Amino acid sequence: MRHVGVVVFPGFQILDMVAISVFELANLVAGQPEYQVEVISEHGGTVRSSSGIEVVSRPFGDPAYDTVVVTGAMEIAPSSPGMLAFLNDALAASRRTTSICTGAFVLAEAGILDGRHATTHWAYSGELQRRFPGARVDDDRIFIVDGTVWTSAGMTACIDLCLALVENDLGTAVSRAIAKKLVVYHRRTGGQSQFSAMLDLEPKSDRIQSALSYAKNHLREPLTVEQLADVAHLSPRQFSRAFRDETRQSPAKAIEALRVEAARAMLEAGRHSMEAVAIDTGFVDTERMRRAFLRAYGQPPQAIKRAARAL
Repeated sequence: MRHVGVVVFPGFQILDMVAISVFELANLVAGQPEYQVEVISEHGGTVRSSSGIEVVSRPFGDPAYDTVVVTGAMEIAPSSPGMLAFLNDALAASRRTTSICTGAFVLAEAGILDGRHATTHWAYSGELQRRFPGARVDDDRIFIVDGTVWTSAGMTACIDLCLALVENDLGTAVSRAIAKKLVVYHRRTGGQSQFSAMLDLEPKSDRIQSALSYAKNHLREPLTVEQLADVAHLSPRQFSRAFRDETRQSPAKAIEALRVEAARAMLEAGRHSMEAVAIDTGFVDTERMRRAFLRAYGQPPQAIKRAARAL
C-alpha cells in the first residue's frame, strides 16, 4: 500500500483537500486499498484553513512516505524551521515530493526546487522566480515533473496532479475511471496551458456559450458561421453580431484560438505527429497550423513541442 502524507499548515487553502478524493476513489476503482492517506502538520492537532474550516492532523513523524503532498495558501508566509527540515528529510526518504499551487514556495524555501523545473499558480509565478532564482519556474503549465519532485498550478490543478500520480502508479484506465467519477474531463496533460481560450472569450449568453461548446467538441469540422448560428438558433447575421458583442472577437478568430489551444495540448502530450494534430484540430494542413501558432504564440508548433520534451 502506498502511504500519502498531505501536509497542512495554518492558513492552508481548503480546496487542496480535494486531492484526497482522488486517492480515495483510486482505492474504490482498484477494488482494493492502494493508498493510505493521512493529513499531517508540524505539531498535529487541529489546523485552521484560510476559509476558517479546520482539519485534524497528525504530527510529523517518520518522513518515509510514498508521496508527500504540500498544500498551498492564499497568502504566502515564511515556513517554520521544523516544516523545512521535515520536507528535506521527506525528499530523501520518500518516493515523490509534490506541491499544490503556492505550496511550491514551501518547497523552494526548503531548497528543494533549486535547479529544478517547477510551476505554481500563474498569479504567483513571477514572485516565486524572484524570491527563489535557483528554481526554473514555468508560469504556464498545469503541472511539472522534475525527477522525484512534482509541482502543480493553482486551485483545481491539484486534481490533474493527483490523477497523474495515480496514472503513474496504476495506469491510464484507473485514472480515467476516477476522472469520470469526479465528473471532470480526463486529466489535463502537464504541459497544457493554465489559460483557457473559452474563459478568455467569456460569452455572456447561453446561445453563444452553446455555440462555442459545440465548436470545441467539433474542431475537425469546418465550423462555418452558418453551422454555429444554427446551433445558437440565430440567423447568421444575428449570430455574427451577437458573437462580436459578447466576445469582442469574430467567430473565425475565436475558432482559431480554440484550435490552437487544442493543438498545443496534443503536441505537448507528445504522442501525435504534426500532420495528425493539424487534421484532428481542424487546421487540415500543417502550414495553416504553423501560421496560427505564430499569430498566437510567436513561435511555430515545432518549437513548442521541443520545449515540452525538454521538461
